[in-house]
Amino acid sequence: MAKLPPALTGGALPVVVIAGRPNVGKSTLFNRLVGRRQALVADTPGVTRDRKEAEAQLRGRTVRLVDTAGLEEAAPDTLYGRMRASSESAVAQADLVLFCIDARAGITPADSHFAVWLRRQGRPVLLIANKSEGRQGAAAAMEAYALGLGTPLAISAEHGEGLSDLMGEIADRLPPEAEAAPSGDEAGDVEGEEDERPAGPLRLAIVGRPNAGKSTLLNRLLGEERMITGPEPGLTRDSVTVMLHDAQGPIQLVDTAGLRRKARIDDASLEKMSVSASIEALKMAEVVVLTLDATLGVHEQDLQIARLIEREGRCCVLALNKWDAVEDRIATRQAISDRIETSLAQMRGIPVVSFSALTGAGVQKLLPVVRRAHDVWNRRVPTGALNRWFETMLERHSPPLVGGRRLKLRYMTQAKARPPTFILFGTRAELLPEDYQRYLVNGLRETFDLPGTPIRLLLRGTRNPFAEKE
Repeated sequence: MAKLPPALTGGALPVVVIAGRPNVGKSTLFNRLVGRRQALVADTPGVTRDRKEAEAQLRGRTVRLVDTAGLEEAAPDTLYGRMRASSESAVAQADLVLFCIDARAGITPADSHFAVWLRRQGRPVLLIANKSEGRQGAAAAMEAYALGLGTPLAISAEHGEGLSDLMGEIADRLPPEAEAAPSGDEAGDVEGEEDERPAGPLRLAIVGRPNAGKSTLLNRLLGEERMITGPEPGLTRDSVTVMLHDAQGPIQLVDTAGLRRKARIDDASLEKMSVSASIEALKMAEVVVLTLDATLGVHEQDLQIARLIEREGRCCVLALNKWDAVEDRIATRQAISDRIETSLAQMRGIPVVSFSALTGAGVQKLLPVVRRAHDVWNRRVPTGALNRWFETMLERHSPPLVGGRRLKLRYMTQAKARPPTFILFGTRAELLPEDYQRYLVNGLRETFDLPGTPIRLLLRGTRNPFAEKE
């Protein structure tokens, strides 16, 4: 397949990477510096698996902050070996590495080993002695001098102690800021010329059940091993955001943890936090790629996820992954189409793309389909054309009687797009039966080419002032 455009690296923003062995508080520090709870935090070693990125403002400097998985000695083909490889890749791109240790636990052999490794990487390192609460913690932090990485900075990410000094140290150690580009006036823009500012990136979330191939798909789109993948289900625990470019501009792409049935999720488990992060990413997206394992067909949980996408008003693209492993493709495609048509009538015409994320076959078809779905989601129908269509629909099939009286439907208008939302006005319009509402929605979908996208129909009745008088 043709190589897809590479991911953005955040432009000229300096990259600050938080590294260290597991459970030293890297994700807690990440959340503190970013200023919001973005990375999952739990009292369990190894919560972070894929590196997570976010922009942060530190003493007037905007940086790209990277949270990484814990550094551990492990064979390359194991899960922990793949996590370490991801962390090493992040360190290699860093302008500054924040090497975290647990001051309460003292210097461990793993800390010493990775301190030696960091010195060999040739990257600037700031030594952080985390969990240094109170006087005893600050005294324990001094043991970190033995690592040979300079003066340790004692902080407590959990309690917010020492963070001001840390931000100052980071800002002082970063490369000098590049000079700002000349403004439009300095560049000689013509006065009165329209300022064409680029639109924000398309927000795209990849969701689905565990082991459907979501992370493999993201890696294939980026053209690099950004996410940790493997045969083990549930490898992705947190929602991870990356940027990429296609021919039409930037895309903010979010990989999410697998969504299982609620009955199979332990309320007290880390998985519940992962699922919450996935649902939040879905709600913040504009387009959602629902990834299915084509060899397993459409599961009831896939339909539940699709219904959630529709309820949130997001446009959806159905991605049939592992298509290379399907034996009877015609029968499989027909079975999936029949199931979708029957169970997701409210998303009739949903676009479907089949591919293999592992081999890359067919993946290049996905982003153009996503762009078309996004255009449909943003579509507006002219009021004149809408009401000419509405009159035709009324002539073809008159509104039913309700309480022995016929409803008088007068006109329609589109209130907004994203998703397409229409308001129907008329006497007692709020009593319009659901089957007639479906008749109108299906007509809107077919006449104005709105396949797959959620359509909202709001009813606004007009009250008769003499109805309650005798």
